[in-house]
Amino acid sequence: MTDYTPIDCALYSEFELTIVQGRRLRISWTDEHGQLCMDVFMPQDLVTRDRAEFLVGNRADGTCLELRLDRIIRSEPL
Repeated sequence: MTDYTPIDCALYSEFELTIVQGRRLRISWTDEHGQLCMDVFMPQDLVTRDRAEFLVGNRADGTCLELRLDRIIRSEPL
């Protein structure tokens, strides 16, 4: 069982469009410990695993990151 809360379909579509357009995001999220994080992020894909959805991409420093969609607080295309 998971505590994942599905996000609004319109927001999911915005993430899909950002990927297709190859745009970066300024993004804020809470990590698995509840810590607030912010970074510039280049999204590459959306994946579903263990009944949760994730935005997969690279941080500004090039490291790969998977963000659980319901933990994203804000995203702004750059």
